Amino acid sequence: MAMLSTSQLTVAPKSTAAVTSLRRSSTTSQSFFQSVNLQLRSSSSSASRVNRGIVAMAGTGKFFVGGNWKCNGTKDSIKQLVSDLNSATLEPDVDVVVGPPFIYIDQVKSSLTDRIEIAAQNSWIGKGGAFTGEISAEQLKDIGCKWVILGHSERRHVIGENDEFIGKKAAYALGQNLGVIACIGELLEEREAGKTFDVCFKQLKAYADAVSSWDNIVIAYEPVWAIGTGKVASPEQAQEVHVAVRDWLAKNVSAEVASKTRIIYGGSVNAGNSTDLAKKEDIDGFLVGGASLKGSDFATIINSVTAKKVAA
Repeated sequence: MAMLSTSQLTVAPKSTAAVTSLRRSSTTSQSFFQSVNLQLRSSSSSASRVNRGIVAMAGTGKFFVGGNWKCNGTKDSIKQLVSDLNSATLEPDVDVVVGPPFIYIDQVKSSLTDRIEIAAQNSWIGKGGAFTGEISAEQLKDIGCKWVILGHSERRHVIGENDEFIGKKAAYALGQNLGVIACIGELLEEREAGKTFDVCFKQLKAYADAVSSWDNIVIAYEPVWAIGTGKVASPEQAQEVHVAVRDWLAKNVSAEVASKTRIIYGGSVNAGNSTDLAKKEDIDGFLVGGASLKGSDFATIINSVTAKKVAA
């Protein structure tokens, strides 16, 4: 596994000490990750040989693209976006999900093609009741949602949700048969301090401690410094973390879970950079913010799966 130094960041480091710290952290972890990654690649090689039409995928899961619409849209703009998505030509071998604001879920569900599934952007930690402003997993299922986005950095760093709380929310949602897009990612100062892996592993552990199965979990790595800033992680930076996440799963959960669990990237993904990112073997798709509000751009990102294809 190639380990990168902070000098390759698209964001300039604050200090020489910070660069030295990340390099030291990466060097210490390198031999461990190389060892586990080698075992994981070996254990999944037979599965990779079965479908020779797909390359550059370390895992065995289907390419996955989610659109997080966040707190955006009106009835009219969403009607147009749905129309654009309905008329788009999408590659068949991709799971596609969109997450409208709560109040528009029913509108989208009733008008969007069945080719695209619906996600909510949050759910409560347990059964509904006297929890003003919250929405329960049961209500989401009732309205037709198949997925929920949990642990997004805006929920962590703006709303104040902590790792344990997010893990419990994920467990409850899974128990109600919702798929979970489980977000992780570091702040800029954490990356510059060489703590990227520490932060991501701590967030992963909170999920692992709470859930009993990973069958319906997609991990979304979203470096906080790249969300909505226009500063996207390079393909090499994203791949580095995705490899580390998959290796953490192999060591702390199981090699089977590491192989099956899709690890997608989010953070200023757009129609112009998605193809280069998709070429990396541990990037199994994307969680898209602003670009998912433009039907043609979102379709281009979905169709970036073709970057993983070769002639059989």
